[in-house]
Amino acid sequence: MTIFSPFDEHSPIILTVPGLGGSGPSHWQTLWEQSRPDTVRVELGMWDTPHRNSWVTKLDQAIRGAQAPVVLAAHSLGCLAVAWWASLSPQPFGWPVAGALLVAPADVDKPDVRPELAAFQPSPSAPLPFPSIVVASSDDPWISPDKAQSLAKGWGSVFVDAGPQGHLNAASGIGWWEEGQALLDRVLDAASDRDGWPHSAADARSVLAVNATDAAHAHYLGAGR
Repeated sequence: MTIFSPFDEHSPIILTVPGLGGSGPSHWQTLWEQSRPDTVRVELGMWDTPHRNSWVTKLDQAIRGAQAPVVLAAHSLGCLAVAWWASLSPQPFGWPVAGALLVAPADVDKPDVRPELAAFQPSPSAPLPFPSIVVASSDDPWISPDKAQSLAKGWGSVFVDAGPQGHLNAASGIGWWEEGQALLDRVLDAASDRDGWPHSAADARSVLAVNATDAAHAHYLGAGR
C-alpha cells in the first residue's frame, strides 16, 4: 500500500484531526488533504477556544458519517480529542476506526498548561481500540519526550522518535512530511488485510510494530540511506 494509492472501496477514509488553531495552508495535514481523494478534515470548530465535549461530538459525527473504515491522522490537541473519543465512544477493536497516526500530542497535564488545553485534562490513559502510532519530536515545546512515550504506552501505541523537529507542524519545515506519509502507510497496512477485512488486535499490533520500527529506522535513524 502506498500513501498515494488510488482510493477504492476497500480503502479506509482518512480523517485529519487538527489541533489548537487548526492547520494552515502549509501544514502537512492540509497538504495531505489536497493530495488524496480519500482524505478529509474533521471540522471541529472553535479552533482557538476548543471545548472537549464539542470536539469529541464533532469527531464522532465525522466517524459515523464516513460509512467506511476510518483511519485518523491527528496532530497536537487533536490527538487528545481522539483519545477522549475512544474513551467516551467505545468500539470493537478496529471498527469503525481502523487505526490512527497520532502526531506531536499536546501535554494537557502540565501545571502551567494554557487555559485552552486545560479542558482536555486529564489525558486519557486507556489502550485505544485500534492500532496506532505516536510520533513525537525530541524538542517539541508542547510535550517532553518522556510524556509522549508515557502517552504512547498508555494508549498501546507504537512510539516513534522523530528527532529534533519542533512541533512537527508547518514551522518545522517538513512540508509534505514524507516520513509521516510512510508511517501512515504502516497504519493502513495494520488496519486491514488486502481484501479490506480488519486484522485481529494481535495481528494488527504485530504488523504495526514491525513496520513502524522499519519506518523509524529508514526515515529517522538513517538506515538504508
